[in-house]
Amino acid sequence: MSKSWAWARVGLLALLWGSTFLWIELALDALTPVQVTLSRCVLGAVTLLVACLASGRRLPENRRTWGHVLVAAFFCNALPFAMFSLGQQTIDSGIAGVLNATTPLWSLLIGLVVGTERGLRPARLGGLLLGFAGVVLIFAPWQATAAGGWGVLALLVATASYAAGFAYMGRFLVGRGIPTISLSAAQLIAASALTALTLPAGGLEPIEIGPKTLLAVVVLGVVATGATFHLTYRNIAAEGATNTATVSYLLPVVSVALGVVVLDEQFTLRTAVGMLIVLVGVALARRHHPASSTPAPAAAPAGDPTRGLSRQEQDVRQ
Repeated sequence: MSKSWAWARVGLLALLWGSTFLWIELALDALTPVQVTLSRCVLGAVTLLVACLASGRRLPENRRTWGHVLVAAFFCNALPFAMFSLGQQTIDSGIAGVLNATTPLWSLLIGLVVGTERGLRPARLGGLLLGFAGVVLIFAPWQATAAGGWGVLALLVATASYAAGFAYMGRFLVGRGIPTISLSAAQLIAASALTALTLPAGGLEPIEIGPKTLLAVVVLGVVATGATFHLTYRNIAAEGATNTATVSYLLPVVSVALGVVVLDEQFTLRTAVGMLIVLVGVALARRHHPASSTPAPAAAPAGDPTRGLSRQEQDVRQ
């Protein structure tokens, strides 16, 4: 595959993923956070299930795998999807996208806590501190309202949950000989079941939805959730986790641009400086010692699912 095509795939993934926050914002015009979360999980699950069956694949069959899928679905789908829907009730979509780019920082922090990250170099530690300093600058808690504060907390929970989910997926699901389309479909099915349990918390309210919001919900579920989730897996299989992590730097640009152009959201100098600081911090935090062979977790499931496989096995996995 040529480098130009590889960059085109990364650009497409960034565009689809970065637009997620716009579609959430539009969907919230008529739906509650629980309804937004459930609709995107269900539509994404149906999309990937159809693709899975059409390609001749099957869902995982053993209970142990489904147990891991259930845990991954909670941390990587159900919980963060719900938290982004809650947070975006008071936080602009563009800023939500910027905060999503901090997932590698949380991955590094989690690695330090559980002991998978050792011998942290000053540059990476500085990147970790710098990245979170950028977040503080963007949200300026010294002047935030109470509602805004809860929104920020929800978004922070979402990004930390992504980091935990990706780490879990990399350890227990990726590279286990299961086709990626089967894993991604199963995970969104599990996320739909988990989210359905929260329906009593605002999910049973009457819905009055217009064509604009309906379109946003469908695009959010089918494209920004289903297709994007599987495309992330596919990109890791083709390019590796490290190259796929490039998306982390493009997400804020896409989300902020769409927020300003489509939703007329404000983009202040403080936000611009904070976003730059966050991205520099992420870049530093992802730096590895040359001797290290383990890719840093990023805003995509960690681990290369084709590492150690023959070309024939790689083709089967994809």
